[in-house]
Amino acid sequence: MKPALIVLAAGMGSRYGSLKQVDRFGPSGETILEYSIYDALRAGFGKVVMVVRRDFVNDFRELVLHRAMKKADVCFVYQELTNLPDGFSLPEGRVKPWGTGHALMMAAPEVDTPFAVINADDFYGSRSYQIMSGFLTAPQTGDKEEYCLVDYRLDNTLSESGNVSRGVCKVDGNEYLVDIHEHKKISRNGNSILSTTPEGDIEFNGAERVSMNLMGFLPSMFTHLDRQFRDFLAANITRNEAEFYLPSAMNGAVKDGLARVKVLATPEKWFGVTYREDRDMVMNSLKALVDRGIYPTDLWS
Repeated sequence: MKPALIVLAAGMGSRYGSLKQVDRFGPSGETILEYSIYDALRAGFGKVVMVVRRDFVNDFRELVLHRAMKKADVCFVYQELTNLPDGFSLPEGRVKPWGTGHALMMAAPEVDTPFAVINADDFYGSRSYQIMSGFLTAPQTGDKEEYCLVDYRLDNTLSESGNVSRGVCKVDGNEYLVDIHEHKKISRNGNSILSTTPEGDIEFNGAERVSMNLMGFLPSMFTHLDRQFRDFLAANITRNEAEFYLPSAMNGAVKDGLARVKVLATPEKWFGVTYREDRDMVMNSLKALVDRGIYPTDLWS
C-alpha cells in the first residue's frame, strides 16, 4: 500500500502575521503546501490527510487545494482544543493549540498505512520525499518497529529575519536517533549561530543535524501518542502555554525502548516563512527551482 502524507496545518502563523499556509509563492500562484503535495505524489505517496482548524477548512479547500484535490486523494481532520482523552476537560483560559503531537493524533481514524508527517508551511525538497518514501515502503526487518526522520544541516534551516525553533538531533554510529533537544531561539549572530537559553547562550557551528518535522511512522505511533499525551496532560493541564510536541513524543518512544528511529540525511535545503520578511526569499527560491526545470511553471497544468 502507498504511504500516506499527514500535513500539520492548524497553526496560525503568529510571527508571520497571517495564515501563511494560504499565501502564494510560486510563479503561477502556488502555495508551499502545493509543492509538498506535488513532490509527495511523485515520490509514490497516496492519501493526503490535512490536519486543520475547522474555521479554516474552506480556505484550504477553495484557496489552496482546489487544483491539487483533482490530482490527489485529500481528506480533512480537525485539531480542536476540546478533543481530549476521557478524564480531562479544557482548562479555563486555554486558547493555544495543544501542539504538533496532539495535531497528529487527530489523523488516526484516517490512517492505516505507514505515513509521513510534514508542516504545511515548510518546503522540504523533492529528494527528501523520495528518501522518506523509500524508507516507508521497505520491509521492516529489525527486532523493534522502526520510524524515521529526514534531517537537515542546521545552517540550511535558518531565517535571516529572526529566531527559529529547531530540534537538534543526537545520532549514534548506526544513524539511529539517540535524542532530540528542542532549542527555542536559534539565530545568526555575525559569523556565529547561537541558541539563547535561560542558562545562557549555546554556540553551534551550523553542521548540527536538526529535525524539521519531516518524520515517518507506522500506525503504532498513534498508540504511543495517546499514552504520552495523557501523561502530558496530567503534568501540564493548568499550564496554558505548554505544548505536546511531536519530536518529544518520538523521543519518548525511543527512550521507552518501544521503537528505533533511523535518521536519514537529505542534501536538500529547507526554506519556509517563519517571518513575513522571509517571503521574497521563498519566492526567489521557488523561481530558481522552476528555472532549473525541477518544477513546471504551473504545477497542475
